[in-house]
Amino acid sequence: MLAELGQFTLILAFLAAIIQALFPFVGLMQRDDGLRAIARSAALAQGALVVSAFACLMALHATSDFSVANVVENSHSAKPFVYKLSGVWGNHEGSMLLWVLILSLYGATAARFSRNRRSSLTSTALAVQGAVAAAFIAFILFTSNPFERIFPPPADGADLNPLLQDPGLAVHPPFLYLGYVGFSITFAYAIAGLIERRIDADWARTVRPWALAAWMFLTIGIALGSWWAYYELGWGGFWAWDPVENASFMPWLAGTAFLHSVRVVEKREALKVWTVLLAILAFSLSLIGTFLVRSGILTSVHAFAVDPARGVFILAILSAVIGGSFALFAVRGALLKSTSTFQPVSREGAILLNNVLLMTACGTVFIGTFYPLFVDIVSGERISVGPPFFNATFLPIIALLLFVLAPGAALAWKRGDLKRACAQFWTAAIAGCAFFAIAAWLTWPKPVAAAFGAGLAVWVFAATLADLSSRIKLGDGPLSAAYARLKALPPSYAGMIVAHIGLAIVALGVLGAGVWRTEAVQLMNTGDVIRVGAYDARLIDVADFAGPNFAAEHAVFRIEKNGAAIRELIAERRFYPVRGMQTTEAGIWTTLAGDVYLTLGERTAGAGWAVRAYYHPLVALLWFGAGVMAFGGILAGFDRLPTRRRVGAPQKAAVLGAAT
Repeated sequence: MLAELGQFTLILAFLAAIIQALFPFVGLMQRDDGLRAIARSAALAQGALVVSAFACLMALHATSDFSVANVVENSHSAKPFVYKLSGVWGNHEGSMLLWVLILSLYGATAARFSRNRRSSLTSTALAVQGAVAAAFIAFILFTSNPFERIFPPPADGADLNPLLQDPGLAVHPPFLYLGYVGFSITFAYAIAGLIERRIDADWARTVRPWALAAWMFLTIGIALGSWWAYYELGWGGFWAWDPVENASFMPWLAGTAFLHSVRVVEKREALKVWTVLLAILAFSLSLIGTFLVRSGILTSVHAFAVDPARGVFILAILSAVIGGSFALFAVRGALLKSTSTFQPVSREGAILLNNVLLMTACGTVFIGTFYPLFVDIVSGERISVGPPFFNATFLPIIALLLFVLAPGAALAWKRGDLKRACAQFWTAAIAGCAFFAIAAWLTWPKPVAAAFGAGLAVWVFAATLADLSSRIKLGDGPLSAAYARLKALPPSYAGMIVAHIGLAIVALGVLGAGVWRTEAVQLMNTGDVIRVGAYDARLIDVADFAGPNFAAEHAVFRIEKNGAAIRELIAERRFYPVRGMQTTEAGIWTTLAGDVYLTLGERTAGAGWAVRAYYHPLVALLWFGAGVMAFGGILAGFDRLPTRRRVGAPQKAAVLGAAT
């Protein structure tokens, strides 16, 4: 009964999405505000209906209803309850329903809380989002139905992929989708602004909180995914430039550029064309990521679908959304008149340079991701583009971005003084150079480029603090006065400071774990020692262990330094009999200085277990820094800058229609 109820509510949600998409456009053409207002009611109804459908699927998984094919294929009666629930989105059909759930919740939230701001613009934006929702609900209903029954029902299920039976994978997809799908709102407002010919400071203030929310969630989602890859896959890394990883990273880069440029529209009503283009690109790249994962074109631990028919359906959606939005942009984009000018050396110019670097970096990732697929389609030849390409093309662009970050943020709006802005950073430059020299000396013969990157990270950190110190005039009077000025800083500026500091911290973590790590591999019997970094790991015991739905070899290591025991670590090699798959559970000891990381491999008769040990300096900074960046996004979200404080803003917001 629950399956039929879920199916029925999903059909009703599809109808609500169609109403949400059609009626506001009819009302726009007929200038009927009553028809346009239907968008809000339809969005709220659609949200409630999709929530009901998703709740039905969760209940089916929670109760192990093996008369439903989705439950059979992705669950098992012996599986821990928490993974029964996370198994709802650990498969193609369920993950697509989660995608639509988040899409509908964003729409319902916009309908609920945007009632008194740009009412007509919001109605049009909800219509755009309703059209996207209708397309994806149709995709689920016609190609990926999670409520399909199976008769006769089997006695038990096929279990969930063991790699997905993990706390990190229980929370990673929801956060990632909150980021992916969050850009649908900024996209919808961009299309609505083009349709109604209104892209101005008020539009930017409406869009910016949604962009911040999407960017923040996507930052957390990517960080959680890299954390899961680090501790669960047992290879000692956190990022492999996997195409599906890149699919989440490209919208993040475009979204970061959009966040900066929309601030220029809000403050100065400049860069309108570029900002709208970025809004379209950010969501388009999110859709492309969905296509990569769901089309069957890739084989990856992240990818679910293998049915080409699904890929064709998603490709049709992608073509309609992206093609239609770019066609509209081509027609209306040229009509977006900027009402202000700025000098190249200014905050606007620095943000534009920031955008160019971010989108160039995004372009290199796009080429490296899709070029092998293009070659495969055209010639049938299989080629691989891996870390060497991305390290050689992406990292220099990011290095340049780090170099210009702090001076650009210190420039004044409209017309800046670069010499004066840079004068406050000489101590930061000294700190960066000193750290580069120390890092090169301590890590030799590791690549000097990594030490240079560490120096850049310290430069960003120190220069950002120097800019903050200059803003609050620290040292020019009593601390109480500086503290008062600190409290008076706009939340947007505070968020920028925190996010830039977080970026510097992430850069140090990436260098520590990616370049400065040490590795050792050894066959070990009980009592043997493997050395990694400054530590020794002694194998104490290996015993069999029975889990709820797996069997494991449970290895106990004692970590020693200079002969003194410090602590014990446990590493496991698990076997899931239902799926016939093995997984590795790494033993990790995390400190501020770095991680000791141990994995247990197969046993060789007469020689012992294969043990791989790593030492990752500073790796915890990677995820701590990502959290700091996300917190910066939260701080910036509290900003509500009054119109009278917009530097150089015209007395009247320009309405594009007045120019046509």
